[in-house]
Amino acid sequence: MMKEKGWAGTLESSDIYVELEPLPAGSGIVLNVSSIVYAQFGEEIEDVIRQTLTELGETDVSVTAKDRGAVDCTIRARVETAVYRGRGGKQS
Repeated sequence: MMKEKGWAGTLESSDIYVELEPLPAGSGIVLNVSSIVYAQFGEEIEDVIRQTLTELGETDVSVTAKDRGAVDCTIRARVETAVYRGRGGKQS
């Protein structure tokens, strides 16, 4: 589980900046997503973030994401990296 804030990504075109912060148990996943393509893909971006966090066992996290047109695999990679950093560089 995450112990501290984790982040990954940039604000460059076709990337996404993700910042995660652990929340108290039972808080759930709280999303704050902004995107240049939110009208078209906002729901999908949020689904990819939620699914990735769930797969990694992170259930109580605040997410701030600033998307610049990233594809799903990039979103996943950024979320995974942010979780890894929030765990202090540990996989479990």
